[in-house]
Amino acid sequence: MADKKEQSNANQQNVEPDLNQLLKVRREKLATLVEAGKNPFEIMKYDVSHHSGEIKENYDTLEGQKVSIAGRIMSKRVMGKASFCTIQDLKGMMQCYVARDSIGEESYAEFKKYDIGDIVGIEGEVFKTKTEEISVHASCVLLLTKSLQILPEKFHGLTNTDIRYRQRYVDLIMNQEVKDTFVKRSKIISSIRKYLDQQGFMEVETPMLVPNAGGAAARPFDTHFNALDEDVHLRISLELYLKRLIVGGLERVYEIGRVFRNEGLSVRHNPEFTLLELYQAYTDYYGMMDLCENVYRHVANDVLGTTLISYEGVEIDLSKPFARLTMVEAVKQYAGVDFATISTVEEARKVADEKHVHYETRHKRGDILNLFFEQFVEEELVQPTFIMDHPVEISPLAKRKPTDPDYTERFELFITCREMANAFSELNDPIDQRGRFEAQEELKALGDEEANSIDEDFINALEVGMPPTGGIGIGIDRMVMLLTDSAAIRDVLLFPTMKTIQ
Repeated sequence: MADKKEQSNANQQNVEPDLNQLLKVRREKLATLVEAGKNPFEIMKYDVSHHSGEIKENYDTLEGQKVSIAGRIMSKRVMGKASFCTIQDLKGMMQCYVARDSIGEESYAEFKKYDIGDIVGIEGEVFKTKTEEISVHASCVLLLTKSLQILPEKFHGLTNTDIRYRQRYVDLIMNQEVKDTFVKRSKIISSIRKYLDQQGFMEVETPMLVPNAGGAAARPFDTHFNALDEDVHLRISLELYLKRLIVGGLERVYEIGRVFRNEGLSVRHNPEFTLLELYQAYTDYYGMMDLCENVYRHVANDVLGTTLISYEGVEIDLSKPFARLTMVEAVKQYAGVDFATISTVEEARKVADEKHVHYETRHKRGDILNLFFEQFVEEELVQPTFIMDHPVEISPLAKRKPTDPDYTERFELFITCREMANAFSELNDPIDQRGRFEAQEELKALGDEEANSIDEDFINALEVGMPPTGGIGIGIDRMVMLLTDSAAIRDVLLFPTMKTIQ
């Protein structure tokens, strides 16, 4: 925004102020400061004693005390010899009273020329105005950074979602709830780490550039490593390297890191996202269920102070034991089809045709069961529910159930109709693992770009010997969506993937 005189002239002409002219005025103001030897971009540091929130929370002890705060000017009212401005810092807003007699005539003349968006440092005493608003009575005002752009009009804010995502820095300035979401995101990740560290897990790091992108059903991003003259991929999962560490004797490991999947964009999907994967020796998928429940409860209590949360107007209770259903039971309950009575792929195709479930020629009985689940069940799973015992065809890294080798000891957690976690009793039989990889290679040959490839080094690790192990992957972004009541994954990613504007 321009200063008061510029805005007044524009109003008198009854036309919108010319944006280019306003930008020009800001640069002229900067040039004037530079010529006077007061270039704000040359200021190296400013000592901040308090943030706005701290001053408000501790007013009883800070009243009359001198403080120094810094932030961005969000509003300004000039009234002759005295003015008010509101500055925004990390903790919120603080009103400041700026009087000519307190800061000096020259400084006050400069202050009157400051623009909305400028970053200032203010020293002064804490007091309350006649309207009981906690404020700072300025004794010194210093321009720390000159803003050369125009912030959105404060009453209408920044509402265009495309601009919000592309210019997140402006979004954070103009929308306090956005800033609150990302502060909570940081606290959520910190809380997860704290909980796992207390449980004896060790945080590790594994490669992002890999020769074989395995551990999930996804199409990878491909690139070329010039120094080695080799094609490599961005990882789609953390799994295979973490399990190598279990083989090496690190009994409890986890990683929170970015993974990359060359897939579409939606309210639930971004091609790069943050994943927590952990592996624990000498336990199984039941142990992972208990851990998963405990992580969600701990984080909700730690960050939100409650396990009773609201998501898009629906109350979600994380305190109760999460429901547990096998995939067969869930499909029977919601689709009315009992796959326990279906033993061949021909029977599965017949019932799929009857229920209008689309399948492909390569799909086997277990694949079709999963298609039924996706079409009829997922949309029903609002409250926390573990869907257990997935068919072996869609679970190439999970142990078979000893009582029924057509199924695996695998579960997915669903909350608000979204998959929130995926876990196995990890397959540690190298012979079975090679057979599963070979089956995936056959699918890849048939055109399935998401199928896994044989990872010889991983099989070698299993041949060295991996103890019985439970493993789980939890999508951090979807957890943050749930705990911040955010409708889209882009709302919880500081810089979501966007198509480049040409």
